[in-house]
Amino acid sequence: MSDPIAAVDAAASPSPDRGGRVLDIRFTGSGSEYFRIWAVNLLLTLVTLGLYLPFAKARRIRYFYANTLVDGQALSFHGDAWKMFRGFLLLVLLMGSYSAAGHFSPVAAIVAFLILCAVWPALWRASLQFRLGNTSWRGLRMRFEGSLAGAYRACLPSYLPAIAIVVGVTLMGPEAAEPGSEGAGLTPAVMLYAVGALCMVLLAPWSLALFKRYQHNGYRIAGQHSRVQLSGGQVYLLALKLVGMSLLPLALTVAIIAVAAGAAKFMGLPRGLAAAVLTAGIVLGYVVYFAMMAPYGAARLQNLVWSGTRSEALVFHSRLSFRALFGLTLKNWVLTLLTLGLYRPFAAVATARLRLEAVGVDCDGDPLDWVAAANTGHEDATGDIAGDFFGIDMGL
Repeated sequence: MSDPIAAVDAAASPSPDRGGRVLDIRFTGSGSEYFRIWAVNLLLTLVTLGLYLPFAKARRIRYFYANTLVDGQALSFHGDAWKMFRGFLLLVLLMGSYSAAGHFSPVAAIVAFLILCAVWPALWRASLQFRLGNTSWRGLRMRFEGSLAGAYRACLPSYLPAIAIVVGVTLMGPEAAEPGSEGAGLTPAVMLYAVGALCMVLLAPWSLALFKRYQHNGYRIAGQHSRVQLSGGQVYLLALKLVGMSLLPLALTVAIIAVAAGAAKFMGLPRGLAAAVLTAGIVLGYVVYFAMMAPYGAARLQNLVWSGTRSEALVFHSRLSFRALFGLTLKNWVLTLLTLGLYRPFAAVATARLRLEAVGVDCDGDPLDWVAAANTGHEDATGDIAGDFFGIDMGL
């Protein structure tokens, strides 16, 4: 019996005889342009007490899509902000119900959380359908065709530990955290929480692999059906590398704190000033630690996932440099801090440019043939309706 993945790989490999070409990705946005959009979005969100968020998100997506050129052609976003607003209200209602249930009784909180878990995979799938169904390139609408059952299977490994954690915390109650209280100690609730937290950490790479596989196996455009080669073992290996990589910034953090403490003692600074110097050293070490860890994980994961994604005629590859992303992240954090947050839109544009332009696409054939096929009525729009119904968008 033939291997279906091998068959897809063979079909997806570009062939010079069939006119293979490279579809370059460029990002043309500028920080000054996006700053105006960001400032207006921020002001209207504050004035409306957060109700403008879905409209702000629609404007942001349109700007970034319009400035993302694939083979010289920009992406387009057609999402209706009012539909996104309905989805936003639905999510607020669900989260508010869960929060309110916790004030009545532990049982009500647990039941509300279970209901939230029951509907969340369907909402996630609808979010993916909405975003892809309202994204187009060369006039071709994209689609997401992941199954509902697949969404639940992808969420299962993270759901079970999360349920154990929530049940444990709810049963412990706030008084359990107080020293000397009757609820303190190794109770069944504490054990349930501890087991859930441990399982959450151990299963996190597997959960991430399932999420990414579900997403990338469901992407569609014209007659192209994406597939990703991503195993749980690859993500676990990445997690181990991330743990090993953390030793360097952790050592730097300890060194920074030690130097700050030693300098304060050597110079005989007053206790208040010495505490300020030590605090500054801790904050600096914290920034260095996360400025290294976040870019390392993001760069390696992007390269791993997108370099394993392909379709019948497309092969993606990503070569995002950790060094470049680390330098940009550190620069963005420092300038954002110095400008009291006003540099954030410039940072977003710079990061988008670096990450997008690190991705390339090898294409077997000419995408114009897809347009011709779509114009003759062969384009399939299946899967758009469910996502459009509520307009849910949870940040694909």
